[in-house]
Amino acid sequence: MVQENSSNAMQGIGASLKSWRAMGGLTADELAQSVGVSRDTISRVERGDASVGVGTVLDICGEFGLLGKVRAAFDPANSELGKIGLSRGVPKRVRKAQDASPEEWRNNMNWYESSFVYQIYPLGLCGAPWSNDGSTQGATNDDDHRLLRLVNDGWVEHVSRLGATCVMLNPVFESDAHGYDTRDYTRVDARLGTNDDLKTVVDAFHEAGIRVMFDGVFNHVGRGFWAFQDVIAKRADSHYAGWFNIDWNGNSSYEDGFGYETWGGVPYLVKLNHNNLDLNDYLAGVIRGWESEFDIDGLRLDVAYCLDPGYLGYLRRIANELTEKRDEKFILVGETMFGDYNRWMNDDACDSAYNYEAYKGLWSSMNSANMHEIAYTLERQSGDKPWDLYTGKHLLTFVDNHDVPRIATQLTDKHQLGCLYGLLFGMCGVPCVYYGSEWGIEGAQSFGDHELRPALDAPQWSELTDLIASFAAARLQSEALCMGDYHELQCQPQQLVFQRSCAGQRVIVAVNAASQPTTLHFDAGCGRAVDLVTGEDHDFGAGSEVGAYSCHYWLCER
Repeated sequence: MVQENSSNAMQGIGASLKSWRAMGGLTADELAQSVGVSRDTISRVERGDASVGVGTVLDICGEFGLLGKVRAAFDPANSELGKIGLSRGVPKRVRKAQDASPEEWRNNMNWYESSFVYQIYPLGLCGAPWSNDGSTQGATNDDDHRLLRLVNDGWVEHVSRLGATCVMLNPVFESDAHGYDTRDYTRVDARLGTNDDLKTVVDAFHEAGIRVMFDGVFNHVGRGFWAFQDVIAKRADSHYAGWFNIDWNGNSSYEDGFGYETWGGVPYLVKLNHNNLDLNDYLAGVIRGWESEFDIDGLRLDVAYCLDPGYLGYLRRIANELTEKRDEKFILVGETMFGDYNRWMNDDACDSAYNYEAYKGLWSSMNSANMHEIAYTLERQSGDKPWDLYTGKHLLTFVDNHDVPRIATQLTDKHQLGCLYGLLFGMCGVPCVYYGSEWGIEGAQSFGDHELRPALDAPQWSELTDLIASFAAARLQSEALCMGDYHELQCQPQQLVFQRSCAGQRVIVAVNAASQPTTLHFDAGCGRAVDLVTGEDHDFGAGSEVGAYSCHYWLCER
């Protein structure tokens, strides 16, 4: 009963604080800066989250002169507040240290470079039917508002606790089946819910201080796309016939009486014709509408490697327009496979691109006990030589996603998961974690990719999740790990040591993928360091001892 009363009181306090903040004209960010806590903490307090520390709640109440009301809301003899002596006066607390000025390397225009992206495939996670044909095949629930499970089942809190600063939501708009066969770019898929549900989800992530990217599928649509349906009905008389590459003398596998260009030869994925300015204007309106209606922070561009460079340049101009409107970077991240990523990542195209080259090297180096493979890739991509390809750029890095096997299935030795994620967060690029992989779920790839995109009732927490959160926290506090260059210090079959440096800060990343502890000998360029993950002091003097399956981020003394 005491716990229930305290919880009710916390919810009342939270609602009051939110009202007082609104009356005072303060944003959540402004209050967070004043108190010295995160925006997520402010959000949790205002929701009445009883897990927030008492001292933090009192600090926030103190900003509005409400400590007397808090004292009256609790029973001093039985509540946690009573135990710390609130009835005898407010105890002294030390607030989180605040920076004298904002960090120049992390601001509204370069937020992506220091971000940690969390990828969610909502049609899978939320348990929607596999096809949008009225059947229930693949459904794990009968919820008409499945998308709200991201809020109601604790995913926002989980992503925040993990340390992610941006969420990538894969297709959420009306489609024939898997989301990449669009029917309507303006309406949320009926299997997920409504546009209002999506607004609620985006708002919840924003309230937690997490930015949101949508999946922009602009290379092709599904046969159910309303404009293509108009072409089927009216043929050459359709106003939208020019939106597609039609062969009026051909035929399709669906016996349409005409042929059309597809993506990858897949007959139900109809390729769009970006030589048509009317189509491009329509899609520009779609993007502007997403930003206006849902307040998104950027886009993942599906199969960006298939998009015409001229059209990518057009999307770049739309993104620049939205950046100017928002006074904050509107990011474009292109899905790319292999080749020179500079083709799709430049001032006239995407800000970032998928790093599939490093993806292969990350897990393959572990499985083959050949760390030289990933070392070669890292040097080739981000090293300090004039011929290195992407130095200073920020590719999206990952160990799995919705299109490839889960990393816990891909790895031969599951014990290497921790040090592999340590390498992911320590290397150059922007790390991305795929939902569920942070606690080690498995999934092999088969037709339909359903095993890769499972329904999950609620997030879980494990030792692996805790470790990833610690890597994320260490990276976020280090300019060198977010922005620094790359220089290899040592490479052995199961060990890799490299340095990230930026603005006078050096962090040495040491990975041991072996099942036994080892002592590493390399020139650290200094005598001592602090481990950003554990907070422990480290002495390079007689060699660096590292445990089995471990990863360390050593912040050097100079």
